[in-house]
Amino acid sequence: MKWTVLSDNRSCDSSLETEHGLSILLQTERHHVLLDTGASDVFVRNAERMGIDLRVVDYVFISHGHSDHVGGLCNFLNVNDKAKVIVSPDAVSGQFYSKRKCLHSITAQWPEEMQERLLMVDTSCEIADGLQVIARIPRQYPMPRGNQHLFVRNGEGNDVPDDFRHELALYTEGLLFTGCAHSGLENILAACPWPVKTVVGGFHLLDGHESEEELADLSHRLVSHYPNTLFYTSHCTGDTVYAALKDVMGDQLQAFSCGMTVKQ
Repeated sequence: MKWTVLSDNRSCDSSLETEHGLSILLQTERHHVLLDTGASDVFVRNAERMGIDLRVVDYVFISHGHSDHVGGLCNFLNVNDKAKVIVSPDAVSGQFYSKRKCLHSITAQWPEEMQERLLMVDTSCEIADGLQVIARIPRQYPMPRGNQHLFVRNGEGNDVPDDFRHELALYTEGLLFTGCAHSGLENILAACPWPVKTVVGGFHLLDGHESEEELADLSHRLVSHYPNTLFYTSHCTGDTVYAALKDVMGDQLQAFSCGMTVKQ
């Protein structure tokens, strides 16, 4: 198995573009899965620069309905004519907004012609051999404080706090992809009944939201409860937050960025 970061806020290669978005190509012996599609066509251009052929992808996994994870889907469908798109129906139907700094839409644009390629998932299930989707994630642990800025429009046209019922996680062969982990990293881990060797994704721990004590407590719980798990994060994990977690977690926590490939 290996995974390659195609789109992220940060890059380890100056020839690659960055954006506020996330897209990772996961390759196993059985599947080629595109984990989110970033905010635009940046991941397509970066893949070309890295010599990666996106036509081999057989599944696209959409972790949630925000545009920084779905914005490049139209561009992908122009490149690949076979891959099925795994997504929550609430992600497709939802209208999402952020009130951070100023009110703005973060709703994705869904191509009308893609209906026959959608695999709608609203309960946890196995999509294909060894490809597990986790849905409706229970809340045992705190959710990220950054969620306070995020809203979804209800049937009456009012913006209400997003409960992230549209968020999915994906597990295969010891790897757990969290997307942005709006549901809370610990909640996603608790909802995964299989052994997790590697966690990959954003943690939605924004700088200036969780206290130093909260971050220290989270770090110690992760080390205690998951001593054999390696955590990779970037995108919506703040630099200050990452440094605080790293102080406790050490080599158990690593950062990823555009152009990075990890084999395991």
